[in-house]
Amino acid sequence: MTAGRDADGPAEVCAVVLAAGEGTRLRPLTERLPKALCPVGNVPLLDRALDRLAGLGLAGPARVAVNACYLGEQVVAHVGGRAHHSVEPGDPLGTAGGVANLRDWIAGRGVLVGNADAYLADPARPPGPDIAALLDGWDGDSVRLLGQPAADPAAPGTFDGHVFTGFSLLPWRLVRQLPVGFGDLVRAVWRPAEAAGALAVVPYPGTFYDTGTPADYLTANLHAAGGGNLVDPTATVTGHCRSAVIGAGAVVHGDVERAVVWPGATVGPRERLRDAVRAGTALTVPGTPPSAGRGNI
Repeated sequence: MTAGRDADGPAEVCAVVLAAGEGTRLRPLTERLPKALCPVGNVPLLDRALDRLAGLGLAGPARVAVNACYLGEQVVAHVGGRAHHSVEPGDPLGTAGGVANLRDWIAGRGVLVGNADAYLADPARPPGPDIAALLDGWDGDSVRLLGQPAADPAAPGTFDGHVFTGFSLLPWRLVRQLPVGFGDLVRAVWRPAEAAGALAVVPYPGTFYDTGTPADYLTANLHAAGGGNLVDPTATVTGHCRSAVIGAGAVVHGDVERAVVWPGATVGPRERLRDAVRAGTALTVPGTPPSAGRGNI
């Protein structure tokens, strides 16, 4: 494997899905399940990321790696043989440290790095082709970010007037220099590349939520439901549901509106669940009413 562009083709690329984080803002949901495995539209976020990579032709442990740390045994068991595992001992290494820890596996290739908690949906393109522009014509040397125009183009955290939407493309020349230790890609790679004029933002035309807060997590689920109900066929529903996502094996006897009921969870006959997430028999995590969000609803 070599860095950069092959003699007769584009740069060789592998992919890393970052799934090591604790998801502290989603507590107490993430006290029982790592954020990467939280379902959106009854599909774990990590599966959405792996499916998107498969849509680009990136699949299997030779081409895709997943890092894990917090509740890492759950992540490893869920991924199985679909990807290479990188389990970080102790605390998570951060976005840069997680990539650096995979340097021997990356072995000279460019890296498409995706955040497992990024919810993306483009009505015009299926997962994979919806982010293909990030790879098209890449020179194997520059840094690319997937982004959307920011409400305030000058706000801190923006790149060329865009907010980051979960995927970046990194050249081997920068990956090989990353120290194995805690660090983030913003300070280690993206801002230096931006200052050197070697960073480009590729616009994402669809909808994006980072799902990091209960409100955004709820919003992403309702977007996945398309304005109606999304009910797993193994769920039991005798109550009333409006704009709800009901997971596998869930039991809903009460009234559910603009809410998510996790797999195996229960809503009793006298309960009214509104703008919230239900896990188990009693855990309810409120979310504010969803906003329009960025991108196309």
